Amino acid sequence: MSVLTRDEAQTRAQFLDVERYTIALDLTTGDETFDSRTAIRFTARAAGDTFVEVKPAALRSISLDGQPLDLALLDGNRYPLTGLAAGPHELRVDAAMHYSRTGEGMHRFTDPTDGETYLYTQLFMEDVQRVFAAFDQPDLKSVFAIDVTAPDGWTVLGNGVAEHTGEGHWTIAPTPPVSTYLVAVAAGPWHSITTEHAGLPFGIHCRRSLAPYLDADADEILDITRACYDRYHEKFDEPYPFDSYDQAFVPEFNAGAMENPGLVTFRDEFVYRSAVTDTERQTRAMVIAHEMAHMWFGDLVTLTWWDDIWLNESFAEYMGYQTLTEATRFTDTWVDFGVARKGWGYDADQRPSTHPVAPDPDAVPDTASALLNFDGISYAKGASALRQLVAWLGEKDFLAGINAHFARHRFANATLADFIDNLASATDRDVHTWAEQWLRTTGIDTLTAEVGAPEPSATAPSGNGQSWTLTVARDGSRPHRIAVGAYDHALNTQAGPGHLALRDRFEIDVPGDGTPTVRPGHRPALVVLNDGDLTYAKIRPDAASWDTVLAGLSGIPDALTRAVLWNAARDMVRDGDLAPAAYLATARTHLPYESDLALVQGVLTFAAGQIADRYVAPEDRPAALATLTDLCRDLIRRTEDGSQPGLRLIAVRHFIDAATQPDTLWTWLDEGTVHGGPELDPELRWRILTRLAALGTTDEKAIAAALEADTSATGREGAARCRAALPTAEAKAAAWDALFTDDTLSNYLFTATAQGFWQPGQEDLLAAYVPRFYADATALAARRGPAIAEAAGRHAFPAYAIDADSLATGARALEDPDLIPALRRKLVDQLDDLRRALAVRTNAAANG
Repeated sequence: MSVLTRDEAQTRAQFLDVERYTIALDLTTGDETFDSRTAIRFTARAAGDTFVEVKPAALRSISLDGQPLDLALLDGNRYPLTGLAAGPHELRVDAAMHYSRTGEGMHRFTDPTDGETYLYTQLFMEDVQRVFAAFDQPDLKSVFAIDVTAPDGWTVLGNGVAEHTGEGHWTIAPTPPVSTYLVAVAAGPWHSITTEHAGLPFGIHCRRSLAPYLDADADEILDITRACYDRYHEKFDEPYPFDSYDQAFVPEFNAGAMENPGLVTFRDEFVYRSAVTDTERQTRAMVIAHEMAHMWFGDLVTLTWWDDIWLNESFAEYMGYQTLTEATRFTDTWVDFGVARKGWGYDADQRPSTHPVAPDPDAVPDTASALLNFDGISYAKGASALRQLVAWLGEKDFLAGINAHFARHRFANATLADFIDNLASATDRDVHTWAEQWLRTTGIDTLTAEVGAPEPSATAPSGNGQSWTLTVARDGSRPHRIAVGAYDHALNTQAGPGHLALRDRFEIDVPGDGTPTVRPGHRPALVVLNDGDLTYAKIRPDAASWDTVLAGLSGIPDALTRAVLWNAARDMVRDGDLAPAAYLATARTHLPYESDLALVQGVLTFAAGQIADRYVAPEDRPAALATLTDLCRDLIRRTEDGSQPGLRLIAVRHFIDAATQPDTLWTWLDEGTVHGGPELDPELRWRILTRLAALGTTDEKAIAAALEADTSATGREGAARCRAALPTAEAKAAAWDALFTDDTLSNYLFTATAQGFWQPGQEDLLAAYVPRFYADATALAARRGPAIAEAAGRHAFPAYAIDADSLATGARALEDPDLIPALRRKLVDQLDDLRRALAVRTNAAANG
């Protein structure tokens, strides 16, 4: 399939105006294909040639201005339109299109619980052509009018209000001008809850088998939706630009959600079948807020080309967290961002594949390269940069610039230059220089604190004769506006020993004028750079402050400050400046006293998934796992009174994952409960069984029995994960064949199988598969496309084969010219992470 280049898109945008698509989809023609009939009204500004994209199972007819065209001219996914006269035209295309099992195009899913079938579109980047013929690029906006024929008993959802006109026929209200990739249709026997807010119909929808779980959370989901909608109308001058707001929770969705105007689609794991923590509820709420922000930034005003994807994602990421904090009960969202999302950006920005938040257009020459930039830089780093911009610019001027941007480009397209010009119109600050320094550069600055006494000639800011100084060394190039926190040991208070109290918080610019900052009083016990986490940089405390952190981290009063310091510890481990064992010891000391769920979850995830599984040598892994299980036991004991169910659930989950002995897990599984709670729900049952499978203390009979008890889609995924985790040659061979040979696994079953296959501690059994991975993944990606390629690179990569031979094998694989871009990018990133893990191990051994 040909990818669209930026040059081609620019040429076509100068040549065409596209006025209207009239689309008829027939979803009643069988399990493998559906019918798609499209009429495109467009105007050629001059005489010339162009092309339309379509990727059919069978192309039945194509006509231009009533004249049939030669079907044999279809070349891959492009049909040439040659000799066009200047003026209006109508193109008609009739085709049968394949259903997808990979989450691309029109995805088809049959629910194993009740046999009901559901369809939905995901048309991002270049998947429109899998559903209907289109001039598929973001700056050829058009009106879309869609009719759908669906089986009896189904409901059809779309970008506008859908009306059932009888006999399975549905008409979706025409859209205002939107980009092709934002068109959406979802069809099936949905369970729906509808209401009205601000004069608009609102709805939430899910599979019927999930109805009880959506009903249980409907008030929370709708309350969040209404609160965000109202808050955005306080921030933005432009009203919500579409005729309705539906949110559909759909199966086997590749992303977290998609911002289709009027019909946001979410992965239906957000409809919780099992117990979750309040932080997980906050994450769902953040995604709701994130996607709603896109209605303005992304849908109303859309990027011109994919080099500006950060304009969509960074803005929505920032607005999602900030608006949730302002408008809902989730007032500490930036803690979760700091400990869970920001590391995603930091990690991506230190790999060879790093790129600026706003890359040079020449660096995104086509859609295949653009797809690679949906990463921690476009989301987390970009949102961090915007948060720093608001701190520097002020929210009033920031919002004024945003509203100017919406007004000038509503229902049209815009570029980085447009965005910066609009921000500059609202302030006297030099936003253009800021953008060059923050958005056009790569890498992370490191800010190091140097705390001392003032020079004898310095004048103390107070008359008590005591003062201290702060100098911030910057390794990097960006300007930073940061807060600095000065903390003292809390004495003679109810806080008790080991606790710290904030003495002073002040703001500084980095770099400054070259002179140290002088502050009154004795030297603080702890000086925290970037207190409040308003910038994007690694921080390194001075030695005395770091000693205070190691001794008193859990005694710091503010969770966001603790997140900044936990992130510093994480960065130091990754950079070889803190031994993995020291991080584990710090977690063992302080997490039993931690109250913030996001911090507990974030620290345990890094401690288990990186340190215990990758950063410590194999011979040291049992001790690392013992530290984690001891820590989790402490948390379980601490929560026996039932007052902190979220904290207890986190502890139980991580105890299961770190267990090296099966006895406790079997007891919980046999009794159906953890002693003192919680009772085992499906998620905990499958988690326990997966761990028992990896330990080799269960078998196929037990897995089959568990699947018989839970025949849901997540049950099938759990069984696939367990079977792949079994430490037998037969189980591994079967899993490998399912992953790389038969091509029948859906995207979710592929991921589950891959997650089970590679297990730390099974290195000898799996050694032969390490070199096989590269050739088999390359062939798989070529056959099944970018979504499965990304899943293979992310989940099927031999991440626990941490040695020089594995690195060398991977490096040779990168020389293969047949690697498609999506897989190549994942391999570059994975191999860099593997290289870092090996360096951490080597450094720890040398200093051990």
